[in-house]
Formats: sequence, C-alpha cells, structure tokens
Amino acid sequence: MPIIDNVFYEFAVLLFVAVVIGGIATMLKQPLIVAFIAVGIIAGPTWLSVITAEESLQLLATMGIALLLFVVGLKLDLHLIRGIGPVALISGLGQVAFTSIIGYGICYLLLGMSPLTSLYVAVALTFSSTIIIVKLLSDKREIDSLHGRIAVGFLIVQDIVVVLVLIGLNSLGAGSGENTLLRESIEVAIKGILFIAAIALMMRYVLPSVTRFLARTPELLVLSAIAWAFMLAAAGDAMGFSKEVGAFLAGVSLASTPFREQIGARMVSLRDFLLLFFFLALGSDLDLSQISEQIVPAAILSIFVLVGNPLIVLVLMGRMGYHARTGFLAGLTVAQISEFSLILAALGLTLGHIDEQTLGLITLVGLITIGTSTYLILYSHPIYDRMAPWLKIFERKKADRDARHAESVEPHDVILFGLGRYGTGIARGLKASNVSLLGIDFDPEAVHSRQDEGIDMVFGEADDPEFMNTLPLGQAHWVISTVPSVDLNLTVLRSVRQHGFDGKIAVTSHHRIEEQRLQDAGADLVLRPYEDAAVRASEMIVETMPDRTQAEEKP
Repeated sequence: MPIIDNVFYEFAVLLFVAVVIGGIATMLKQPLIVAFIAVGIIAGPTWLSVITAEESLQLLATMGIALLLFVVGLKLDLHLIRGIGPVALISGLGQVAFTSIIGYGICYLLLGMSPLTSLYVAVALTFSSTIIIVKLLSDKREIDSLHGRIAVGFLIVQDIVVVLVLIGLNSLGAGSGENTLLRESIEVAIKGILFIAAIALMMRYVLPSVTRFLARTPELLVLSAIAWAFMLAAAGDAMGFSKEVGAFLAGVSLASTPFREQIGARMVSLRDFLLLFFFLALGSDLDLSQISEQIVPAAILSIFVLVGNPLIVLVLMGRMGYHARTGFLAGLTVAQISEFSLILAALGLTLGHIDEQTLGLITLVGLITIGTSTYLILYSHPIYDRMAPWLKIFERKKADRDARHAESVEPHDVILFGLGRYGTGIARGLKASNVSLLGIDFDPEAVHSRQDEGIDMVFGEADDPEFMNTLPLGQAHWVISTVPSVDLNLTVLRSVRQHGFDGKIAVTSHHRIEEQRLQDAGADLVLRPYEDAAVRASEMIVETMPDRTQAEEKP
C-alpha cells in the first residue's frame, strides 16, 4: 500500500524533498540534475515508494523534455557558430565522431556488449550538457571568454546532432523488416519535408505579424509560445517523428522573431521546473540492484568521458593552432554526459533497443561524470597550471589562433584590452588624437569590426599568461583594461608587471568597493564608466545653463 494515497500530497512531498536534496547539492557545488535523480531513487520503489502517480509524473516529464528542445531551438544562434570560425564545427563534430567510434570499441570489444547496445552507449557518451556548462561558465564569469565562446559553439553543434539522432531513432525505430523500414523511412522523409515546408511558410507569412500582436501583452506572448511548442510537439508525434522534434522545430520557427529573448527568458524557469519531473521519473525507474552490477563498466566509461573527451578537443584545437590552455579549458566542458544522453537512453528503452541494465549504466555514468566534471570546471585554472608542462605536446610550435605572433605586432603607445562599447569609445577617442593603439579582444566579430575602422587589433585573452609574451609591452606607455571583471583586471595587473611592463595601467570597475583592491594591486587609474559618464553628463548640462549670478543682477 502506498505511503501517500493523494496525488497532490505526493507531489507536495516530492517537491519538498527535491528542495532539501537540491540545497545539499548546491552546498556541495553539484548540478541539480544529480540531486533530482537522487530524489527519484529515494522516492522510488527501491526505497520509500512515495511515487505512485506514474502517469502524471510521466506527463510532466514529457512536457519538460518538449520544452527543453523548444528552448534549444529558440536559442539556436547560427551567427555564433559563424562568429567563432570553424573551430565550433570542427571541434563539435570531431568530438562526436571520435567519442562515438572509440566508445563503441570500448563497449563492444572490451565490455562485450551487443552491437546495438554498444552503439547506444557510445552515442550517449558524446553529448555534453549545455545547461550545466553555461551555468558553470556564467558563475565563473567565463561565458564570454575565448574558451567559453568556443565551448558554447560546439555545444550548440552537439545539440543539433542530438536532435538529428532523435529524429533518426523515431523514424527508423518502428520498422520490423528491411522493406518495412525502407517504406516507413521514405514516408517519414516525405512527411518531414512537408512539415518543415509548412513551418517555413508560417515563419515567412504568419508568425512575424502574430508575434507582434501577441507581444502587446507579455503574458499572452509566453502562453502562445508554450501552446505553439506543444502543438508542434503533438503534430510531430502524430506524423511519426517525436514530440521532441516537433518542439525543437517550434523553437526554431520563433528564433528569427525579435521576441525570442523575451520568450526564452520566461521559458527557462518553466523548463527547469518540468525537467525536474523527468529526472525524478528517471531516478524512480532505476533498479539499484542492477546498477550495482554496472559499477566496473560505469567506472571504465566514466574515465573515458572524463579524460578522453577533453583530450579529443585538446588535440583538435591544438591542430587548429590554439594554445594548449584554450584547448584544455574548452575541453573540460565536455567531460560529462548530458540530460540528452539520459533522454536518448530512455527513448532506446521505450523502443526496445536497450534494456533497463543499459539505462542504469548510462545513468550511473551520468551521475559520476556530471558530479566530477563540475569540480574540474570550477578549478580548471589551477588544474591547468599543474598540468601545463605535459600539455604542451598538444600545441603547435606556432599556436596563433588565439594570439598573433609577437613579431607581427608593431610597437604602440597604448595596449587596450576589451573592445566592447566602452572600450571601442576609448579606442576611437585615442585614434582621433593620433595615439598609436593596439586593441585586444577575444571576440572575432569585434576584432574584425574594429579592424574595418582602421584600429590595429589582435585576438587574445587577457588572462592567458602565454598571450602576454606576444605583446610589445616594452614600447607601450599605457595598458588599459575595459573588462568589468575585478578578478580579470587583477590578473592583468599582475601579468603585465611580471612581463616587465613599467608604464601606467588603467583598469575598469563598476563598483566602488573594488577600487581599493585594484589600486592596492598597482592600478594607476581606475575607470568608472557609469559614474564618469554621469559626471560628464551633468557638467555638460551645467555648461548650457545661464549663469545664475548674472541672472540675479538683472533688474
């Protein structure tokens, strides 16, 4: 007999337990995915048997997966991939290919799995969690760094690949024979073309005007987006694809509208809430007795993911001319499997391609790699500092993708880090005063745009000690950093002094409490963009006002 016989009470207890376990996971700096799967295990039949409303739980889980794919499609930014060059495609596709091939060999040859099971496990090992990585990089303020941008780029490539895999499994999984499989594949392909064509017509002629009308009421815009996601998810399922594929295309169809950021911002919380139930359901379905038998295979596969995936990215980026540091920091972001890996495994179980033991194996690998990689990413810089001497073998003799050759950089009076809006304004002002300036930015688009304006630019990251060796610091009078991060500015201050720079240094701060730290670290000037602009604006206003003394002397 169930402990709780009321569905509402049951879900109230589940949510409360999720909050408690989630709080513990947060204190341990673990992603909530691990906590929620643990809640499912605790509340499932193995332990407390709290979960009885399985149909309601599965419905919410399905809605969460659909919204996850919708948000992925909504935020699919191909301009980002183009902006960081071919590294996103080469690293993303290369890592997927190598991990799949090597992982298949490990599963089939070493662990003795069947070919189909080996294929599922190998493919599941290739995908990394965009949600977890973006969250960790954002918390470390590295989402806009060079390795952060590259990581986001190849994570988007991975998201595209996993969607294609889901499409393939749903379209080919139901066939019972070769003729049936071929016929159904052709039918699905035709339906897919028609489905995409219909969505394209909606994007061209209907959605722009409809979204503009709905945007007058933000709540209605978000509601309509959710309805659109579930409608296309249902349509995709009815046409033989899957709910996930339909939801993904729904997101893509709205990605070109000017309201995608507004929709996405409001959708994330709902997505995360509903995904909670997917991980609860996944944990509750796990049989710990079967998982215990998978400890050795899970350990082998986890080591492969934790070591092999970053190594593959490091080799690929090294061959493309990136420094070992950039490749290592970007590679650590793929040292885990993702929620998509678990969704893929659950789909394979539904289709009858794998058994519950394989699902348990993939889930156990997920728990190990997600938990371990979190600490690897949080402490990535100290880890690199210790491993740097051994990582140089993966770097080309002239690694110039994330920094130009020192001999190609002419002497300049000012070296400016960060060419955002504030940095670009400073650069234009100095250039107008005929000051020789060298600009540095990690964003290729910013570099190319400023080069078009006639500003000397190079790619590079301010916190890369190797990059500092390439700069003409000996001839410069000023080094300026317009990056708002206090930690990054402290790194710049320390690094340029260590490289023998004896000129003046200006750094940027948005908070007065940080100014003293920067001055104590040796900053000659602390720039305050907002306060300085406000003071100048008030001075300009006062300059245009009539003199009060003269006005009072008039009769």
